[in-house]
Amino acid sequence: MSPASTGAPTSVGAVSTVPASDPDTRMTPGGPGYRRMSLALFLAGVATFALLYSTQALLPLISGEFGVAASEASWTVAAATGGLALFVLPMSALSERFGRRTVMTASLAVAVTVGMLVPFAPSLGALVVLRGVQGAALAGLPASATAYLAEEVRPKALVTAIGLFVAGNSVGGMSGRVITGWVAQEWGWRVSVGVIGAVAVGCAVAFRLLLPAPKHFTAGSLRPRVLLGTVRGHLSDPLLRRLYAIGALFMTVFGGVYTVIGYRLTEAPFGLPQGIVGSIFLVYLVGTVSASTAGRLVGRLGRRGALYLAGGTTAAGLLLSLTASLPLVLLGLVLITAGFFAGHAVASSAVSKTATHGRAQASALYQSAYYIGSSVGSTAGALAFHAGGWTGTVGVGLLAVLGVVAITVLGSRAARAAAGGSLVTNAR
Repeated sequence: MSPASTGAPTSVGAVSTVPASDPDTRMTPGGPGYRRMSLALFLAGVATFALLYSTQALLPLISGEFGVAASEASWTVAAATGGLALFVLPMSALSERFGRRTVMTASLAVAVTVGMLVPFAPSLGALVVLRGVQGAALAGLPASATAYLAEEVRPKALVTAIGLFVAGNSVGGMSGRVITGWVAQEWGWRVSVGVIGAVAVGCAVAFRLLLPAPKHFTAGSLRPRVLLGTVRGHLSDPLLRRLYAIGALFMTVFGGVYTVIGYRLTEAPFGLPQGIVGSIFLVYLVGTVSASTAGRLVGRLGRRGALYLAGGTTAAGLLLSLTASLPLVLLGLVLITAGFFAGHAVASSAVSKTATHGRAQASALYQSAYYIGSSVGSTAGALAFHAGGWTGTVGVGLLAVLGVVAITVLGSRAARAAAGGSLVTNAR
């Protein structure tokens, strides 16, 4: 059995625990500091997704200015998500040593600074580089935020708290795309990404002022050998591996769909203007609701049941989006968004519950897989669209959903086998 499942002690990511004889001082809904903490991390989620995907709704305009195809313009999204995926583990290690709040604050500061430079990129290559740096800076947010919650919030409230952070992601993704769509229609894509940068600055300042100081954080070591041992322990846990793969596959669907949807809706038979295409991302509000209610969904259906429902909802949305009817395409986007955010909230909260030590590393590995899925999805979705139109992009998404279902089925079989083994052992 892996250290992640046994709770074996380690000097990396040591999480302070509350002795049974002492009152639990961690936050709970309605308790002191919980609302401030929720709002702070909600705003951090808004800034993260608004910056990370600030160019996604603008890809047709970027293609037009630089004279490139969708597959080339999509690198402005893939570079940002790829940078985050590569740097999330090192940034999580820094958060174990210097503290969650410190790393999150520094990450936002660097990301918003780069965000103010993005509008002045002289070429597509320069834009891709700046976006990669921005993504690397944002890597300090996701894993540190979930680790902060795992340490500062009581276990029963953890899924709900993480769901609120994920809901902030959905609001950021939605508002960023809607704002950029309408601003770009009047003043171009450069002004629109500048506006997003200014919004992110406000979120970053409010986040730092609101987030309560951590009370249950214990600094760990930065020794590479210990860090690698913690990472190996997490990767040897079959449940964590399955959760990482599920997060990556859900994000493959989402990244592919939302990278390409702008091209589809601006072309025949729809021919929508850029502002209207940006407003399509209002469907992210559905993701806000589905993510924040993920805890109740798990309570009713169990984790695997919730994942089946999320995968089925996403697949239904993909199939609906194949029609030539705009209302049905929009309904398909609603279902894809609801299924994705529910599945992401369930999987990410399960990672935090499963890892009893080195939580920042466990969350970082999930985030790395998740954003690798985004990079793969945006690139594969764009290439499939170039080769076979929207049907090709939907095909990529359906394959990813099939992977989610297959992994969940394997998890169910593994759980039944483990339960049967326990019964045999007890009988002896």
